[in-house]
Amino acid sequence: MPDTFTGGGPRIRDDDLTQLAAHGVPALPTPVVSGYVDNENARIWYASMGAGPPVVLLHGGLGNAGNWGHQVPVLTAAGYTAIVIDSRGQGRSSRDRRPYSYALMAADTRAVMDALGVARAAFIGWSDGADTALVLSRETPDRSAGVFFFACNVDSTGTRPFQPSPVIDRIYRHHVEEYAALSPVVGGFEAMRDDLGPMQAGQPNYGPDTLGEIAVPVWSVLGEHDEFIDRDHAQYIARTIPRARFVLLPAVSHFAPLQRPDVFNREMLAFLSEVVSGAQLKATHEERNDP
Repeated sequence: MPDTFTGGGPRIRDDDLTQLAAHGVPALPTPVVSGYVDNENARIWYASMGAGPPVVLLHGGLGNAGNWGHQVPVLTAAGYTAIVIDSRGQGRSSRDRRPYSYALMAADTRAVMDALGVARAAFIGWSDGADTALVLSRETPDRSAGVFFFACNVDSTGTRPFQPSPVIDRIYRHHVEEYAALSPVVGGFEAMRDDLGPMQAGQPNYGPDTLGEIAVPVWSVLGEHDEFIDRDHAQYIARTIPRARFVLLPAVSHFAPLQRPDVFNREMLAFLSEVVSGAQLKATHEERNDP
């Protein structure tokens, strides 16, 4: 089991994301292993850090695995293996011509888990990454110990009208710069952004009956001032998925992992402490690595 660890990391306050704009996100630790896996006509980049029960972190749309720079050190210090993935067409990962879908991204995530010999993991999902984790968990519940479902919707009724803001401008510029630095596609950011739109607007389109089929623990988590997701919708998700829970993060928005990482991380660690059976996950990991 992970060592007892209750801290959420350094107390950072970057509510307006000016520190992000000036300094970026702290670099991820040196991976134990990193590389690419070929899946569904795409090359998917991943990295694994630390040792212990596996936790897969899935970033939001337009971003990359480096967005988890405030979370990965906390996870590894707490005794978990942190696995990060660049979603297809984002970060270092490529894509084919098919439309984006959360089902494809779930398949990519399983391919990374297979490459690392991970039979079952807990998932920390942010925005698009939350839906990817939820789709994976519904399709293959045996691969999921639970989903920390942060800042996303499951149907088109769950979003708020878009309102431009300096915070959104700063995170958007950060995404543009990171894409230019990492992507194998030169000048492809706008096309990627526009191609993500239909998926985000229409998927996964889970109604109450489908949500009722989800058989893994889910925490529906939202920042108090989220710019994109309606609070009633996040609460509806928690009411409708069996044994799910709603958690409100005070004083933060859609970008809580960057704004106040200690607040986000404390809830993340509480979720993992509740849902992860370290012995079970270690055992499945070892079994998949046996010859």
